[in-house]
Amino acid sequence: MSDIPNVLSLEGRVAVVTGAGRAFSAGGIVLRSSPSGHELVLGRRRRDRDGTTWSLPKGTPDGDESPEQTAIREVEEETGLNVRIVEPIGDIHYRFGRENRRIDKTVRYYLMEAIGGDVARHDHEFEEVRWFDLAEAEAIMSYPTEREVLHRALRVAGLDRVSGEGLPT
Repeated sequence: MSDIPNVLSLEGRVAVVTGAGRAFSAGGIVLRSSPSGHELVLGRRRRDRDGTTWSLPKGTPDGDESPEQTAIREVEEETGLNVRIVEPIGDIHYRFGRENRRIDKTVRYYLMEAIGGDVARHDHEFEEVRWFDLAEAEAIMSYPTEREVLHRALRVAGLDRVSGEGLPT
């Protein structure tokens, strides 16, 4: 962030913003048990501004969807998995610039479990979707705010964040 009003600093670049806006999305932290421990699903995107990113699935509401409905739909579309919400985790907040505007974004996350589906059925939003063991997922995640919400989800699930111990199988 720049200290100058209406100027947003994006990784060393400066953009003059003509106004501010707000955006909302909802998504999921999808966990599963495996013979080797517990795993998290992440998606990979290529972006011009920051290269390749690995991130949690999320998206914006369609019409008058509730945050829960949005999270389930977006996670299912983006990952190819069928999911159910286990528990709400909370919100993250960040700012970004788009078309010379500053956008204040809130993303509401839910702890989810996969109840079917296949990551091979993911939509076009991610180039690749795959399962990672928890330690690898934490290391590869691109955004600190998403790592922080993952830590919250793991505490709610009763898991030690590195070893994955604690969640009943």
